[in-house]
Amino acid sequence: MSIKISFRVLVFNIIMFSFIRLNAQPADSNIPGPAQKNGDHGKYFINIDVPQKKIIKGHLDLGGANPKEDSINVNNYYITFNGKPFFPVVGEFHFSRYPAQYWEESIKKIKAGGINIIATYVFWNIHEREEGVFDWYGNLNLRRFAELCEKNDIYLIVRMGPFCHGEMRNGGIPDWLYGRSFEIRSNDEEYLAYVDRLYCEIARQCNGLLFKDGGPIIGAQLENEFQHSAAPWEITYPGARKELTVADKNINVTHEQISDTDGHNPHTELGKTHMARLKQIAIKNGMDVPLYTATGWGNAAIVEKGSIPVTAGYAYPFWAPPGPSPFYLFKDIHKFPDYMPVSYEPELYPSIPAEIGAGIQVKYSRRPIVEPASVLPLMVRIVGSGSNGIGYYMYHGGSTPVFEGKFYNEDVNGLPKINYDYQSPIGQYGQIRPHHKSLKTLHMFLEEHSEELAPMQTILPEGNEVIDPINTTNLRYAVRAKDGKGFLFMINFQDDIEMADINSVSVEVKTHGEMVRFPSSGTFNLKKSTSAILPFNLKLGQTMIKSATVQPLTTLHSGQGDCFVFFSLDGIDPELVITGNPTLTEILNARKSQKNNFILVQGNNNEVFSFKNGKDQFLIIPQEMALNSYKVHEHLIISDGLILSDEDQMSLISRDLNSEIHIYPAVNKSPYVSYASFSSTKPLFKGATSYQLKFENSDIQLKVSKITAQKYSIVAEGDLGGLNDAFIEIDYIGDRGMAFIDGLLVTDHFYHEKKWEIGLKSLISELPGKEMVLIFHPLYSDQETLVDFTHIPEFSNGKYLDVKNIKLVNEYKAIISF
Repeated sequence: MSIKISFRVLVFNIIMFSFIRLNAQPADSNIPGPAQKNGDHGKYFINIDVPQKKIIKGHLDLGGANPKEDSINVNNYYITFNGKPFFPVVGEFHFSRYPAQYWEESIKKIKAGGINIIATYVFWNIHEREEGVFDWYGNLNLRRFAELCEKNDIYLIVRMGPFCHGEMRNGGIPDWLYGRSFEIRSNDEEYLAYVDRLYCEIARQCNGLLFKDGGPIIGAQLENEFQHSAAPWEITYPGARKELTVADKNINVTHEQISDTDGHNPHTELGKTHMARLKQIAIKNGMDVPLYTATGWGNAAIVEKGSIPVTAGYAYPFWAPPGPSPFYLFKDIHKFPDYMPVSYEPELYPSIPAEIGAGIQVKYSRRPIVEPASVLPLMVRIVGSGSNGIGYYMYHGGSTPVFEGKFYNEDVNGLPKINYDYQSPIGQYGQIRPHHKSLKTLHMFLEEHSEELAPMQTILPEGNEVIDPINTTNLRYAVRAKDGKGFLFMINFQDDIEMADINSVSVEVKTHGEMVRFPSSGTFNLKKSTSAILPFNLKLGQTMIKSATVQPLTTLHSGQGDCFVFFSLDGIDPELVITGNPTLTEILNARKSQKNNFILVQGNNNEVFSFKNGKDQFLIIPQEMALNSYKVHEHLIISDGLILSDEDQMSLISRDLNSEIHIYPAVNKSPYVSYASFSSTKPLFKGATSYQLKFENSDIQLKVSKITAQKYSIVAEGDLGGLNDAFIEIDYIGDRGMAFIDGLLVTDHFYHEKKWEIGLKSLISELPGKEMVLIFHPLYSDQETLVDFTHIPEFSNGKYLDVKNIKLVNEYKAIISF
C-alpha cells in the first residue's frame, strides 16, 4: 500500500504542474476564482450586471426543415427548433454492440433517463468485413435501429466515420485497407473513393429517415478527431511499436487518445480541406441533415463554418495517469473550450459536448473507477460554464461483436475481448446504474427550462486568483443569466481528491439594481459530492420566484393550472422567496412569513411540502424522491424501480420482489397490472395515489460447481418466464474473468473493484442443456493497474484470487395500464 500511495503522490505532482500550465487562462474579469470569505462564514459574491452576450446568426452552413415545416437552425451560442432554443441531451449507444431484439427496450431506457438524441457509430470494419460486401443485417441493421428511434420519438445522430475510434479494432478502419499503396485518412483520391462508397451505403440505410424526410436523423458526425487522434493498427506483432491509423503528414500532430496539444499544425489547411470534402461526399450521397458535427478538441480539424465543433471531457481517462482534472472548475467554456488550443474560433459556434465521460472503459494495464456520484457534478459544471448541449460517451454500454472468431475490440491497447460496459449509466446488459437516476434530474430541468437557459451567458466571480483543482475549501460556483434572471450553479466535487462538506456559506448575486441572496438569511451547507442549480427572478405562471434554495425539476400541465415541481437538497434548508403580492393558499407542511416586500415559504428537508398561488401549484419533494421521479403524461411517477412509458401503458422494472409506485396527481381509476399483484397503500403524500406491487418469482435456478480454484461451471435450469432479465452476479477479487459457452468466449471482465454481472436474457437461447464455464486469473502484486485501486489485497506469493460468491439476481417487470 505504501508503494501505491507514493506513486500516486508523484503522479499527482506531475499532473498538477501540467494542468496549471496547460489550462492557465489569460487575464479576464470573468475568469473563475475563489470569492473572498469574510467574517465567520463563507460569504460569496458575484456581479451579473455585465454586458449581454452577442448572438450571431446566419454565418453557419447548418440547419434544415422537414415536411411538417419544423426547422432546426444554429447560431453562435445555441441550436433552435422552430425558432426557439433547443437543448440537445445526447446519449451514445452503439447499436452494433447490442442484440437487435432488445434495441427498443434500450431506446426506452435511454429516453426514460431524459435523453432526447441518441448518437451511434457506424463502424466500417464490421459492416464491410470483406471488401465490397456490406452487412446491414441482424445486430448491424442501422435502418431498423433508426426506425425504432422514430417509433419512440427520439432523434438520432449518425457518426459516419470513416475513422471512428470507439476502442474498436483499427478505430473502425477495415483490415484490408492496410496493405494499399495510398494513405488512409488523407486527401488521396483512391482513399476518398472508398469513403464515397461507404457514405453511399450508409445513406441508403438512412434513406427516408432523415429529418428532411420527416424522420429522426437530425445529424451526422464526419470523421473523428482528425489531425488529433488515431487508433493503433491491429496488423502487428508482439513487442512491436504501435503503428497508428493516420497519414504520414499528420503523424506529428496525432495522439492515441484525447490529449492537450501545443496548437501547432503545419498542415492545418489540408485538414480543413479534408473535412470539407467529407461533408461534400456525404451530401452528394444523400446524407443531407440539419446538423453536421466534427470533434473539435485538441486542435482537431473541423468543417469551418459548416459543422458544430463538439467538445469532450474525461475526468478518469485510462490513457493518462490518475490525478485531479480541471473538469470540475467553472469557466467560460464558450470562450475557452476544454482541451485547448482548438483549430477554430470558439465564439463563432455553440459549445456542445459530444463526449463527456459518464463512465470509462477499463483496459488491462489501467482500470480507472468512475463512481456514479462523480458524474452529475461534472455535468452541472459543463452546463453552468456555458455549454448549450450535453453529450455522454457512453450512455449505454454493450458487447463488441465477434465475427468468424475474430475479436473487434482494440487488442493492441489491451481492452477486454468483448466487454464494452464503460461503467455507463446503462450497462453492458442494460443494467440501470445510480447515475441514470441522478442525471435524469438535470435532464428534466433542461427539458423544462432550456428556452430560458440557452440564451443565458455564463458569469463568473471576479477579482480573485484562479481556483485550481486541489482547492477543496472554496465554493465552486457560477451564474447563467440574462436580463437579471437566471440560475446559480454550484458543485462540491473533485476527482482523485478527498472532498469535505463546505459549511456555513452564502452567495449574493448582484443584478441591475438589486441584490439576491442565497439563502435569504443565514447560511447553507453544500455536501461533498453534490451539486445545486438554484433559480432567481424566475417567473412561473403568474408567480415570480425572487430566489429559491430548491432546484427546479419539472412542470405538470393541466387545465386547472400548472404544477411546478422542485426538490430540496440535503444540507440546504428549503425556501422560496416570492414577490408580486401573491395570495398563497393550501399551504401544507410549510411555513409562510412576510419578509420586507416578499413572501417567504419554508419547508423541512426530507419532507414534501406544497402551496398554491392562484392557479399556480408548487410541489417540493426531497431529493431522494426526485431521483426516483419520472414525468409520464403530465403525471409525476415516483418509484424505486425504472419506469418506461409506452403510449397508454408503462412498465416498472425492478430487482426487488416488492416495489411501490406513486402517482401525482392522484388517479381515480385502478390500474390493470400484468406479471405482478398489486394493492393500494397509504399515499406517499397528500394528493398522490400509491400502490404496492409484488412480482411473480421465477423458476430459473443456477447450479454452480467449483472445478478448480480458477474454474467454475454454471448451469441455468428453467427459463426467464415473466422476468425481464436475470443476472449472474460474480463477487470476486482477481485480475480478470472470462465466460465461455461451448468453448466460445461470450464475455469477459477486468476486475476493477466492482461486481461482475452477466445478463442471461441475451444468452438464454444458447444455455439450455449447456454449461457456462467461468475462468478466473489471479491479480499480481506488480501489476500497473493497482494504481487505480482503492483497496489492495494482501498478496500471497505475489498473487491473489478470491471468488467470493456467484449468485443469480432476478430483474422483474410489471406492465401497468389504466
